[in-house]
Amino acid sequence: MEPVPLDEGSHGPDTVRVETALALDGADGSIAGARHLTGDFLTRVRREHGVPVSARTVDLSRLVVSELVTNALRHAPGPVLLHLRLVGDAVEITVWDSEPAPPAPRGADPTRVGQHGLEIVMAVADGFDVVPEPLGKRIVARLGLFDDM
Repeated sequence: MEPVPLDEGSHGPDTVRVETALALDGADGSIAGARHLTGDFLTRVRREHGVPVSARTVDLSRLVVSELVTNALRHAPGPVLLHLRLVGDAVEITVWDSEPAPPAPRGADPTRVGQHGLEIVMAVADGFDVVPEPLGKRIVARLGLFDDM
């Protein structure tokens, strides 16, 4: 479960592409590994690229990754792919799985125990998309790198 650094070279005169990916097989520690990779990635972005990523963004990104990876591992057969990348002033979190059916957020129910993950992701993300793929789907959540407060 080692992260795979993707192309981090220059793509034009003023553009640096910063991203990483991780394949997850659902083994023990997969979700924790995904959260850890997320924190490390954003810390590296701050340290090596001078991008002022807020502590709040790091925490929310870990939460979003945890919820999306948990859902993918729970509801889709086969492997799950986590892809993190900087896009402008946001971190884009993409989770691919082999289940073609889009996730269905459940209505708010304060008495329901659990199963609030998608609601949480949609509430904290600045952007949320479900992208059908020839095999499965990609869930894409974007969070701003800086605090608005």
